[in-house]
Amino acid sequence: MSIQRLDDNAALDRRVKSRASLTVGNKAIYPGQGPCLICSVVAKTVNSSEMMFYQMIVLDDSGCELLVPVDKAREIGVRLMMKKSEIPPLLTQLKKRTKAADNWKQRASDNLKLLSSGSPFDLAEVVSSLTELSDTRSLTLGESGTLSKARRLLICEISEVMDQTKTDAELQVDRALTARR
Repeated sequence: MSIQRLDDNAALDRRVKSRASLTVGNKAIYPGQGPCLICSVVAKTVNSSEMMFYQMIVLDDSGCELLVPVDKAREIGVRLMMKKSEIPPLLTQLKKRTKAADNWKQRASDNLKLLSSGSPFDLAEVVSSLTELSDTRSLTLGESGTLSKARRLLICEISEVMDQTKTDAELQVDRALTARR
């Protein structure tokens, strides 16, 4: 990946992370879970002290509920969803060829860091590099799972941002990936 591309992606990531604060009614991204709706802010007693938590519902078929400490939300990587105007640069990143590390341990470490960041551009990097690797050889079971998870998270966010079905968002991702070949 070129230095300029890293700088461009870092600038977009900063814009995504630095927007307005998290408030009730916002849709936000929880790293590793995807799009969530902030339903309320609740007080809970933890170790004899009161803490405030965002009560979030994951916007997928699971309907899973999350409690995220308000004071730790940014540190954990919870962020507002991207803007519609940020989707084209994300899809452009998917169109660019990437090279994964040759060593499987380094690839696994790199991909874990990228997945944990919560950045949509890091998810796109994982999807792009593992898709390209799968074009040349079979992925390990772990790599297949990582690719599947990164695709799911990326498609869910695009779907929510663009107000599309997941099928339509998946088509956009697939078109971008096939355009790089």
